[in-house]
Amino acid sequence: MKTFSLLIGLLFSTAIITFGQNKGETYLLVHGAWHGAWCWDKVVPAMAAKGCNVIAIDLPGHGKDNTNPDNITLADYVGKVREVATGIEGPVILVGHSMGGIVISQAAEDLGVKKVKKLIYLDAFIPRNGESVSSLARLIESTLPKDSTRITIGNGLVVSENKKTSTFKPDIADLLFYHDCQPEDKAFAHLHLGRQAFAPLSTPVSVSENSYGNIPKFYILCTESKDLDKSILPTRVHCEKVIRIKSSHSPFFSMPQQLAKILLQL
Repeated sequence: MKTFSLLIGLLFSTAIITFGQNKGETYLLVHGAWHGAWCWDKVVPAMAAKGCNVIAIDLPGHGKDNTNPDNITLADYVGKVREVATGIEGPVILVGHSMGGIVISQAAEDLGVKKVKKLIYLDAFIPRNGESVSSLARLIESTLPKDSTRITIGNGLVVSENKKTSTFKPDIADLLFYHDCQPEDKAFAHLHLGRQAFAPLSTPVSVSENSYGNIPKFYILCTESKDLDKSILPTRVHCEKVIRIKSSHSPFFSMPQQLAKILLQL
């Protein structure tokens, strides 16, 4: 009887610990330009293994979403995040990579402080009101020394005939996004990189201090990123904490276990 009681007590304690890890929150992972939910394939199981509720979504026109990118807007992206978030019981934590930072910012404004517990920016664009991916990229470029030999995002673009979308050259992606990633991860990305609409990149956010401004923000800066040095961005918008990791722009490939651990600790 004593052994049985100890066993029941142990099982009960384990259940409490497992429940405590979950906390009823759900992480929504939002990818960047040209990418899809597929870029989180190594991170999602690592987070789920810790008892975390986590969902990686495809924005419209990306990954398994077959929406024609030609006419996609930032509102379409935000609408997808809002739709998924409102269908989830309990609070959400929005995680945005690169361009995804703009998307989660506008989504957080719309969803409000009661729904969004925190915002986590992974080497992402974190805006003030009225800013966009394009305007923040120009801001960063203006702080860099002039260097005509530097490889930029523009070097990787293959613009469509109608000028509405672009694809990205795999060899340039390897240099700017994946330089510290394994060959199999690079090959996987080459197979999945898709078309990116220009409209969402140039559309400014409309955010307020009452909503977006009151949601805690955390920033993960990839110090080895080759696309753009984003270190200035978290100095312009208040962040509770800035974590620096020695990674390319794609830590979901180069260090997925460590990234999962950081996301869960923030």
